[in-house]
Amino acid sequence: MIGIAFSAEAQRRTVSTRPAPARTAKAAAPRTPEIGQQGVVIDETLSVLRESPSLFAPIVHRIGRGKKVQILGVAEGDGVKFYKVAAPPTATGWVQADAVFGRFRKDDEKRLAELIQALDGYDQIEAATEFFNLYPTSQFKPAILLLYGDLLEELAVSKLSKDANSRLKRGEMAASGAPMHSYYLNFVSLDRYRKLGITFLFNPTERKFHYDGASWREVVAKFPAATEAAEAKKRLDSLTAKMTATAAAAAAK
Repeated sequence: MIGIAFSAEAQRRTVSTRPAPARTAKAAAPRTPEIGQQGVVIDETLSVLRESPSLFAPIVHRIGRGKKVQILGVAEGDGVKFYKVAAPPTATGWVQADAVFGRFRKDDEKRLAELIQALDGYDQIEAATEFFNLYPTSQFKPAILLLYGDLLEELAVSKLSKDANSRLKRGEMAASGAPMHSYYLNFVSLDRYRKLGITFLFNPTERKFHYDGASWREVVAKFPAATEAAEAKKRLDSLTAKMTATAAAAAAK
């Protein structure tokens, strides 16, 4: 009934005899789904911001890892895909799409998990932190969490402890009257890890740092059925044994 009433009303209207203006047929350009999305720059090797979508275009600057960008356009050039991005506060330009990760492309989660395994050092730790922010419910998260904790424990024992012991002077520490452990826990090399929310413990008997095990605890608490949970529990038990033995030795003195 609604359609019939509408047709009858249309017939009662005055029909204009004025010719309609000619219109040029114009096909609408398809809108790329990435446009308008927000991504995060993680692969710093590819993160050069350029004036145009070409590997030979003048460079604006290199975008740092963890920088959020808004995608304004997409183009192909020199065999790669480029995103035109707005990188706050003021920079705009073209960056290779492979440097950017987000939730808007289905393969990015797996791609970032594989990139983390290929990186090393602080880059690996920083990229893993970005993974947790981007994909908090990822199927790869238990494995990345376990790896993350292992990397930090190895770093704490082999590098940070060695650096601190070589750079902190016992004479200076003794002269100041401040507790020894406070010097270690204020050690300058820990600052960059604190910014990522990472905490290290200190064993004063051995003068060694240890990772506090936060990522291992998360695996055990949130992913108890995952194969990584048993391994994470072993790491936590080992950490507890190390710190308990240290406390007992200190109390015996």
